[in-house]
Amino acid sequence: MKRSRIGLLILAVLLIALSWWGIFTARAGLIVRPLNQEGVPLLYLAPKSAKSVPGVLVAHGYSGSKQLMLTYGYVLSQSGYAVMLWDWDGHGANPNRLHSGSLQRNFQTAWNAIAQQPEVDRSRLAVLGHSMGSGAVMDAAIEHLSDFSATVAISPTGATVTADRPRNLQLQAGTWEGGFIRNAERILQQAGGTNSDTASERGREFVLVPNVEHITILFNSVSHTAARHWLDRTFGQQQQSQYVDRRMLWQGVHLVGWIMALTAVMPSVRMKGEVSAISAVQRWGGLILSSIVPTLGLVLLNRVIDLQTLGGVQVGGAVALWFLMAGAIWLSVLRQIPPLRLRAVGVGIGVFTVLWIAVGAMAQVVWLQSVLTPERLVVWGAIAIASLPWFLATEMTQQNRTPAQRIAWGVAQSIALIGGFVLVLQFLPQLGFMFLLLPLFPVLISLLSIVSAQVRESWSVAIPSALFFAWLLAAGFPLA
Repeated sequence: MKRSRIGLLILAVLLIALSWWGIFTARAGLIVRPLNQEGVPLLYLAPKSAKSVPGVLVAHGYSGSKQLMLTYGYVLSQSGYAVMLWDWDGHGANPNRLHSGSLQRNFQTAWNAIAQQPEVDRSRLAVLGHSMGSGAVMDAAIEHLSDFSATVAISPTGATVTADRPRNLQLQAGTWEGGFIRNAERILQQAGGTNSDTASERGREFVLVPNVEHITILFNSVSHTAARHWLDRTFGQQQQSQYVDRRMLWQGVHLVGWIMALTAVMPSVRMKGEVSAISAVQRWGGLILSSIVPTLGLVLLNRVIDLQTLGGVQVGGAVALWFLMAGAIWLSVLRQIPPLRLRAVGVGIGVFTVLWIAVGAMAQVVWLQSVLTPERLVVWGAIAIASLPWFLATEMTQQNRTPAQRIAWGVAQSIALIGGFVLVLQFLPQLGFMFLLLPLFPVLISLLSIVSAQVRESWSVAIPSALFFAWLLAAGFPLA
């Protein structure tokens, strides 16, 4: 290995170590207590010095997990609150299927759990929820009016609010999520309009968080600070805190470190691609056809099968089927498949392992339930097989391309994927939660383009790309 690559590898190791130091530093001074009650995975955070402090129940939204709400957990616990997070049925590490009554049952479990923690003053409780979770916590705070002193609803859905139910209601929405802004404005009007009098427990507030959409609002310091201030106005300031949640930044440093390590090592194991010449018509024609025609296939199949719960996972099965059809179409346009060699399989699995460690290992404690339950492992395998043809086709079209050409191609892929899924939603609105994927595509394709530039051989890129993409879907979408 050349000295330059050895130096790059050493720098990569230092970045990886630094990122983990940053993650564990965020836990300084906190109790971090994993729990499981009645089959519901929970996570409890509180200051180590806490005695009779207010408790906050924090609920994630659809396709989320308790990890996705950890930003609020850390900000609030570092500010003197005890926080309980959990996975709704069918989400995260919760193996139970989501059904009617799940939200009420899960909420009661989390409520009982936080009431059992010795650091919590059970007479001072608040709730915070995002999207689907916002509706659940507002309903609970309305039904159990005397038990919850404050409610924070982020990207709110809906609830039957009044001027005094729930107590001290704060609504938040991002400037890039128009529908939820309208929801928040409607709820605020029903709740009697803005009211700064939190002492009377009739406080009402709407916070518009700048330059964020439905997911990025969860990682925005304006949202975190607004929620903390609202609880401080209700309960009084618990303790001074200058904590700003930067764990996603450390996740980025961790990813960069592993990409650098891959760059340093890959020249030693790289294989030569074996793809015949591909014309511009095949390249662009295949991309366009594969982004449009699968929509027709889904529309026709929707008449005979339930696409929403296909494969035992909400919406994810329909996404996998779309990719299977898109890949088959694209490969038929290319009219070739490169030979699959055992070494390519080994390299592909190795690259996926690097990708999973680079993202998943830290995501487990930052933003995603990345360790899959047995039920999700089955889903992961099925989606990976279904999406493999598409990733093989797209990598074949990039053989012998320059880095600049690969970047341009990645942009084109992202546009085609977003356009294809928007088209699906026009004809099959019941698959509406596909929209959660749209912001993911540019990030995912950019990451995979960087990886493909290092690996270069079609199967060695397609295999880890399909496995990584399937892992994200299997980890995110709820079990049906």
